[in-house]
Amino acid sequence: MFKFLHTKPFWLHILLALGIVFLILFLFVLSLNWITKHGESNTVPAVTGKSLRDAQSILDKKSFDLIIQDSVYYDSLPPGQILKQIPEADEVVKINRTVYVTINRYVAPDVEMPNLKGYSYKNAELTLKNLGLKIGDTTFRPDFAKNTVLEASFHGNPISVGTKIKMGSTIDLVLGLGVSDELIPVPELVGRTFSEAKALLDAQGLILGAPVFKPEVTDKENAFVYEQRPSPKTEDGKRLSIRPGQMVDLFLQVEKPVTDSLTAKPPVNPPPANQKQ
Repeated sequence: MFKFLHTKPFWLHILLALGIVFLILFLFVLSLNWITKHGESNTVPAVTGKSLRDAQSILDKKSFDLIIQDSVYYDSLPPGQILKQIPEADEVVKINRTVYVTINRYVAPDVEMPNLKGYSYKNAELTLKNLGLKIGDTTFRPDFAKNTVLEASFHGNPISVGTKIKMGSTIDLVLGLGVSDELIPVPELVGRTFSEAKALLDAQGLILGAPVFKPEVTDKENAFVYEQRPSPKTEDGKRLSIRPGQMVDLFLQVEKPVTDSLTAKPPVNPPPANQKQ
């Protein structure tokens, strides 16, 4: 039954089949080495600091592909500049490898304006730096909170918290100067509207305390000051003084208060007219 196993043609076919299999494997190994460039290597050129276009040209000449892996933004560097490369320069790798690069962005990303009010100058500077923002001009005005941020502005206009601005933008700050040693008269604010009183306080470097409105007040800006602390004068009419940076509290109502004009009182026991010595 199994006599064909001992026949010569059968073993010839087996040997022929095995030879074909080994030949295919041999050709596959040879082609694999050719496809993968086995044993062929190249040195990675330095492209860090180059423009994206120049880097692409340099890598093409060395048979490397380029892929942008990441991008960051520095306003002090040219847009598109290569900041980092992987593999690094002078590494020896197989040819036809890919070089992954990080570039400087062409367009500055948007960031949100942080709330800096009440921050010290150093904390404000650190907060802005972490967001890629810079401090521009700093001005001072009298305020008991020395070197504390009172206001922030962008291009000369007040900027609200959360406003979108470009990374790298410059923010101007108004800082507290502290309480001055200079003495100025306490302004007379009774009878003024709230908006007028605020303008007068600001002009003299005084700080508005927490205003107190009567319950019936609906239009706060046009409410009238009926009391202020400190008062501009003592009970006997002497003018009081205050330092720039100090606080003035206001109490307001709907009706304009009636203010009595202070008249000069005659001196006690005046000498008789035309008294002869």
